[in-house]
Amino acid sequence: GLPYGDRAQIVDAVEAFIGRERAAEPTATVLGTVLFTDIVGSTERAAELGDARWRDVLSRHNALVRTQLDHYRGQEVDTAGDGFFATFDGPARAIRCACALTSALHDELGLDVRAGVHTGECELVGDKVAGLAVAIGARVAARAEAGEVLVSSTVKDLVAGSGITFEDRGDAALKGVPGEWRLYAVEGA
Repeated sequence: GLPYGDRAQIVDAVEAFIGRERAAEPTATVLGTVLFTDIVGSTERAAELGDARWRDVLSRHNALVRTQLDHYRGQEVDTAGDGFFATFDGPARAIRCACALTSALHDELGLDVRAGVHTGECELVGDKVAGLAVAIGARVAARAEAGEVLVSSTVKDLVAGSGITFEDRGDAALKGVPGEWRLYAVEGA
């Protein structure tokens, strides 16, 4: 018989010839927790400090964030200037990491950071993480105030019994995401 790879090529060729395409391979998905962070007022701070000093502050910021990610077993996915996107295998760890890094960045560098956490089905595309859960996490972070860790109701429900406490921030429309989302600010982790 033909090796499998050859059979697949033959099937593809026959289906293309008769005008049918083979169904695309399903996208791999995993349940994951996403964390987004962003420095509040970074443009103003950069203008105040000048380029060289701001680069130094950003370098120290990045080192502090990565230290916290390592400590809480988060995986850095991407950075965007003054923000981070990371994934975690659990929401409580993501919340504790976000609280630790917002506190450390404020205390050590005088930076106010906003953070957002959401848990949902994430698409794995090569070494990238994508999908609606990622978009929701980014939108939750964008609604956070300076120094605040904001989470979706999904996250709040998942960490019940963990000792983490929240303040209800009400329903919010998240740009580009269907429906209303209940958001909560972390009070204590």
